[in-house]
Amino acid sequence: MKYKCLVLDHDDTVVRSTPEIHFPVFKNTLSKLRPNTKITLDEFMMYCFDPGFNSLCFDILKFTDDEMKYQVTKWNDYVQYNIPSFYNGFERIIQRQKEEGGLVCVVSHSYSKNINRDYLKNCGIIPDIIFGWERCEEERKPNPYPLKEIMRKYKLTPDELIMIDDLKPGLDMAKSCKVDFVGAGWSHTNKLIIDFMKKNCDYYFNKVDDLEKLLFE
Repeated sequence: MKYKCLVLDHDDTVVRSTPEIHFPVFKNTLSKLRPNTKITLDEFMMYCFDPGFNSLCFDILKFTDDEMKYQVTKWNDYVQYNIPSFYNGFERIIQRQKEEGGLVCVVSHSYSKNINRDYLKNCGIIPDIIFGWERCEEERKPNPYPLKEIMRKYKLTPDELIMIDDLKPGLDMAKSCKVDFVGAGWSHTNKLIIDFMKKNCDYYFNKVDDLEKLLFE
């Protein structure tokens, strides 16, 4: 075990969710709230990459607070009955990390209750701590609070953590805390995202198996 603590993003890093769940729900919501605005899956993933989902909603689409609540309600209704599967290999990574006495923490823009459910369904383990969407904005990535709180709570130094994420907000958070970062390339199809992540990440992998080799071999 190379790192005492794995800090994992959830959507499109550990589970296959955006093409199957998040984008279809968001597209349907957009048709109700902004019927004249069309966004493709590729554009949606680029916005989530930079500047991030929150900025897409509030700064670009100009959602009101009530519209944001509507969007969240529709998304939450859908994910209650649709459980995404883990990418092949992640069940083994999480189990190995726990068996060797390590920590598994999650920093995500999904809700903690859904993340716990997905972990229990896919690998029978729940994370040690989760920083999910229900947190206030100051406690969500890309703000450094989640990593700082993990280090404080478990008495860890930055070199004892590694962050795995497919998007820029996770990268920005890790860099701000001098924590090693892996770009989860197994979910990427957009060349601009791939090129940026390859250039800026400490590690960038196209296969989950390569991540496992880094962590345990």
